[in-house]
Amino acid sequence: MSVLTVLHFPDPRLRKQARPVTTIDNSIRTLAADMLETMYAERGIGLAAVQVNVQLRVVVMDLSEERNQPRVFINPEILSSEGAGEGQEGCLSVPDYYEKVTRAERVTYRYLEPDGNQVNATADGLLAICLQHEIDHLNGKLFIDYLSPLKRQRLRKKFEKSEREPAPVL
Repeated sequence: MSVLTVLHFPDPRLRKQARPVTTIDNSIRTLAADMLETMYAERGIGLAAVQVNVQLRVVVMDLSEERNQPRVFINPEILSSEGAGEGQEGCLSVPDYYEKVTRAERVTYRYLEPDGNQVNATADGLLAICLQHEIDHLNGKLFIDYLSPLKRQRLRKKFEKSEREPAPVL
């Protein structure tokens, strides 16, 4: 397993749409394992393949306090949603920035497991929020797209400026 490089906003590769996985083989399982290692190293709770510059519909998550319940979602899709709630979100691709976002409170979803089994389920709470957030990534959308144009513009300028500034010499 290896830690992959996480793309940061405003990298245009984050806007690419991921392709469906057509065959679940060892390369997909290795990708998922590398993504989990990357997510843990970055102290995240979810990661989409697009964030590590792989344009495939693969998502990993671990919402447990102990960080010992990894989950892999291949070709995840939301089938229906209901309700609306506002919550604080952050993203490994938009480091050190958090903002309130409105999302569905409950989702019905479908995905494939690494062994190829299809799962249909319903989620609420943090799992519902994370699924929506990560599936947005697969569709080329970031959580900051839910913000006002002014906030997005300010954030873009902040990140573009930080990319241009040289790192401090220690």
